[in-house]
Amino acid sequence: MRILITGSNGLLGQKITAMCMAKKLEFLATSSGLNRFSVCPKERYQTLDITDEQNIQEVINQYKPTHLIHTAAMTNVDHCELHPEACDLVNRQSVQMLVKYCILNQIHFQLLSTDFVFDGQDGPYREEDQTKPLSVYARSKVEAENIVQQAKGLSYSIVRTIIVYGKGENLSRSNLILWVKSALEKQEPMQIIDDQFRAPTWANDLAWACLRICQLNESGIFHISGPETFSIYEIVKRIAAYYKLPLNNVKKLSSQELQQPAKRPPRTGFILDKARIRLGYDPKTLEQTLSEL
Repeated sequence: MRILITGSNGLLGQKITAMCMAKKLEFLATSSGLNRFSVCPKERYQTLDITDEQNIQEVINQYKPTHLIHTAAMTNVDHCELHPEACDLVNRQSVQMLVKYCILNQIHFQLLSTDFVFDGQDGPYREEDQTKPLSVYARSKVEAENIVQQAKGLSYSIVRTIIVYGKGENLSRSNLILWVKSALEKQEPMQIIDDQFRAPTWANDLAWACLRICQLNESGIFHISGPETFSIYEIVKRIAAYYKLPLNNVKKLSSQELQQPAKRPPRTGFILDKARIRLGYDPKTLEQTLSEL
């Protein structure tokens, strides 16, 4: 097995890279720009622009992977809403190009997707539930999933996940849990919604599942998330309770009051039966992971 990882400078990409090293799996880590993950050896890293078809072809032909784990994406939901063309290029068109070369070279393609493919009216969701995207970002992910599922001759897996968190190195973006912990420690004012419900996912658990799917030669859609679904406000309360931090500067408000550019699904969460049975997936709760932050 030879794994090519896109987005290796991101949180999930770093965790998959580190796990490949720990498991002594052959891999090539790729991302835009220079390698920002010091643990990754120089010879195992290559710059890749996923929006440049020639660059994609060169890297794939040179490395000859058996599996490609595509973690790179534009994930800032509001930025996607305000910049739909850029979102389409990164989240949909890049998948189209990567899939083309995976078919040509008989490479298993794994797409990372999101709970936002659902409208949040009927959560928690199973893999076979009908997608109903509410935003530009969500539509780009549904379209990417459709490209993968409809591609003739493609070996594939789709991994949907929810609010990925954990510690990384030189990350371009923070994540909800780290941001909350930091803001609570500094007693910064926070406005937190209490009418959106999610199942935060420990990045190490997600990385394990991504590799497990490849190692078992599984295919199809897998829902991979944390085991508990609660409101964003409840997540903040749990973090505060764990670290014994005050909630004095936390203001609770509704999605309507916050008025974010992109519409969010009110309640998602995943039913994890398939992942538990087929992969042996056993995700950690929020409190089980906070000690490692």
